[in-house]
Amino acid sequence: MEYVIGVDIGTTSVKTVLYDEDGNVKGYSNDLYPLYQDTADMAEEDPEEIFSAMIEGLNHVLEKADLEHGSLKGVSYSCAMHSVICLDENYKPLTRAITWADNRAVKYADELKENGIGMELYKKTGVPTHPMTPLTKIMWLRNEKPDIYKKTRYFVGIKEYINYKLFGELKEDYSIANATGLFNIFTMDWDDQALEVAGVTRDQLPELVDTTYQFKRMVDHYANMIGINKETPFVIGASDGPLANLGVNAIQPGVVAVTIGTSGAVRVVTDKPTIDPKGRVFCYYLSENMWVVGGPVNNGGIVFRWVRDQLCLPEKVTAEQMHLDAYDLLTQIAAAVPAGSDGLIFLPFLGGERAPIWDADARGTFFGLTRKHTRANMIRAALEGIVYNLYTVMLALEEVVGEPKKIQATGGFARSKLWRQMLADIFEQDVNIPESFEGTALGAATLGMYSLGMISSLYDVSKFVGVTNTHKPNPKNYEAYRELIPIYIRLSRYLKPEYKNIATYQRKHANDVSQDTKKD
Repeated sequence: MEYVIGVDIGTTSVKTVLYDEDGNVKGYSNDLYPLYQDTADMAEEDPEEIFSAMIEGLNHVLEKADLEHGSLKGVSYSCAMHSVICLDENYKPLTRAITWADNRAVKYADELKENGIGMELYKKTGVPTHPMTPLTKIMWLRNEKPDIYKKTRYFVGIKEYINYKLFGELKEDYSIANATGLFNIFTMDWDDQALEVAGVTRDQLPELVDTTYQFKRMVDHYANMIGINKETPFVIGASDGPLANLGVNAIQPGVVAVTIGTSGAVRVVTDKPTIDPKGRVFCYYLSENMWVVGGPVNNGGIVFRWVRDQLCLPEKVTAEQMHLDAYDLLTQIAAAVPAGSDGLIFLPFLGGERAPIWDADARGTFFGLTRKHTRANMIRAALEGIVYNLYTVMLALEEVVGEPKKIQATGGFARSKLWRQMLADIFEQDVNIPESFEGTALGAATLGMYSLGMISSLYDVSKFVGVTNTHKPNPKNYEAYRELIPIYIRLSRYLKPEYKNIATYQRKHANDVSQDTKKD
């Protein structure tokens, strides 16, 4: 039996999954690290903490599996998009990893929208203008952190940094590069105009390679730490969104993947680069003749975490005392509330929002609160709000690629029967949940198998996905949602002028508090 490991470098953890050649899970590790949010709009990670988590995950899985010599054929990556790390001339970090969730570049994203350059670049890069992009982050660094910017020899993402440490090669795959806003999807190269706007030269960026590229000959020290043969190939892989589609077998025309992890997304595969005249959806590379078109949302499971930690501390404590998962307890409470949360609507924009409104200033809102509403209503409304927003992304996507033929869903939310049913009810379509919840890691492993010659086509993933559970929409529930979704959509648009005002107020007073703290 031969084996492959899929490594999924996410926003809050590295998931390491060992698969046999038939796609069966034979080992698993989930190694956590913090997201640093010390100031307004900041969202950073320590690259060394992520690197250590990956080393620990690989070591744990391999040690426990105790594979026969030579049976591990390779390791393949998935990675969260849009991170930026500034490296000096000795490849040492000058910053932490500035993640997709960091909104400090909002001023520069707004400028690109207003002067029309943002749309010009979108038509070449397939990346909507937003502070998530390394393009705008580098603009922010150039203007707000000039000392760091001047010392920076290389601008890289977290996967590029990890692979440089392991193999001494600075390479970036087309898929991750595509998400930077600096890569031209028609020439398959860094875009000259985007580089000029960012203030970056080609020699400050990694060498571009395809998603099947293999690293070999790992540094001895790290090979020993992991407990792996240094000659074991590491496939560079792709970004997490496209690989989530692959991992749930949503790579045929018209098959839509819906993911809710920390963040969320709705995506479909096309055979060529495809853009939206209105600039609402992205277009990212997966593999030859496979491009993923879709929309990401900032606010997925991270909103549920906020509900748990800020609104439901008593329930969290109770769950701990009863040795239950707090999320399971909260979904049980929410399940007792009827669809539509008795007319309570939640706009889940706790971290600004990407698709479909692309507004970093967007803020969360409970609308329709009365004295009759309880914390249970608020829990359910928050879960529904996340899915409402994904549904509005689906509406935008339909204009570009047509109506979906089938929906495959994955991510941490897939463990919740209530949340799965919500998705079916709000989308008014059957929702298929593959047996393997870690679709992104399976996508990475499948791409790895393809690179390593273990399978002949990415379509072979259909043999690995396993049994799918199907949830059918409940007519009683979707009738309620039909009335509420238009209200949700109108609210998100009507509030847009006030999002900027309240965000400006929050930033101003957050800075005031920061200055007072420094004085103390």
